[in-house]
Amino acid sequence: MSDVQLGVPGMDFQPGDHVCAMYMGTRQRDEFLLPFLRSGLTAGDKCLCIVDSSDPGTTVEALRGGLTGIDIEDCLAAGQLEVIGSIGTYLSSGAFVKQDVLDFWERNLGQGLATGRYQFARAAGEMPEGLRRVPGGIQAFMDYEAELNLFTKRHPQQVLLCMYDLDLFGGGIIVDLLPTHSRLLLGGLVLDNPHFQPPPHQAANTRASSWHS
Repeated sequence: MSDVQLGVPGMDFQPGDHVCAMYMGTRQRDEFLLPFLRSGLTAGDKCLCIVDSSDPGTTVEALRGGLTGIDIEDCLAAGQLEVIGSIGTYLSSGAFVKQDVLDFWERNLGQGLATGRYQFARAAGEMPEGLRRVPGGIQAFMDYEAELNLFTKRHPQQVLLCMYDLDLFGGGIIVDLLPTHSRLLLGGLVLDNPHFQPPPHQAANTRASSWHS
């Protein structure tokens, strides 16, 4: 498969990309998130999105407004589109449990790709702000980001878009994000990440910096 169109001119991904998207506020987030999902629905891709700073229903309504020739209710009913809150995914047990979330992706994306139900998948997940108040939550999330690269190796017909609001987490988090993502989306540009550490080296080197203390 060739480049995956983000839906915004000049922003293209490659199958298997694990992308770190950094932005400031939900308005900037939606400038890339909504086109990413809309173009996926138009292409017939499986689209799964976890949001934290807005209600899932708000994101669905925003998607509806920009779709042409696609019935979003049909996409939801068929399971092609899922928009879920972070409480029901990342923090479903009241804390962040890495293996639970990895199992979630395997069930909801990996199995559909492995069985051929979908030829391609697009996933986006917004880091939950509540992790700052969970003991060990940030470290666990960075370890999880590292292991997601093993998931994309097993199921390369997808793009994972991990979303970080720098208004909430500050620029210091970038130090922890660079080893775990092959590409970066920053300031409207998709960039190759020279600091990416492919697995299996990531798990040993991923750390949470002092910014979250």
